[in-house]
Amino acid sequence: MAEILQSQAVIAAIQRASNALIVQSEYLTTLDQAMGDGDTGITLTKVANALLEYVENNPVDDIGKYLMSAGMATNRAAPSTLGTLTATALMRAGKVVKGKSEISAEDTVLMFNAAVAGIQQRGKANLGDKTVVDAIYPASEAYGVAVAGGASLSDAGNQALQAAEDGRDRVTPLRSKIGRASWLGERSEGKIDPGCEALVIVLKAVVNYS
Repeated sequence: MAEILQSQAVIAAIQRASNALIVQSEYLTTLDQAMGDGDTGITLTKVANALLEYVENNPVDDIGKYLMSAGMATNRAAPSTLGTLTATALMRAGKVVKGKSEISAEDTVLMFNAAVAGIQQRGKANLGDKTVVDAIYPASEAYGVAVAGGASLSDAGNQALQAAEDGRDRVTPLRSKIGRASWLGERSEGKIDPGCEALVIVLKAVVNYS
């Protein structure tokens, strides 16, 4: 029987991801201090708190509209680069399921792909630039392949997580090419990209909920 996600599952996933980002805020800030402004943890805490407040105060009828509005709330709370990318991902994911009160496994693939496309278009980053794209792009590909092959959403999520971790690790030795981190030049080599790590944290929270 095909898996169907109800609105409560979407809310729970947002809550788990947001709480995980808050818990890991200091760690993410430490990573970013070695690479750039040192504000990743602060920005994502603002995002997380905005999302937690949003889900607390807004019922779900249309999952697509719900996620699009969540994205707008995110953008208001943290209008920085990473906040904008997160907002874009939520709004793009929501757009493809607008009008739906429940979503299928195939819908989640479309949502994942739309989120990635939005991040790439807004952030102007390519694979190998050492940004969140290097974690989220392979994660979305692995997830789509798994779902198409008949994997459960849990198994597909774990494959996405593994791909994100592999992508993060693949670019850690590289030099950053985008944003403040690129100013470090060779000093960015060997350092974990905080955007990649944040994506891994989010996926772990969303996938490992049992």
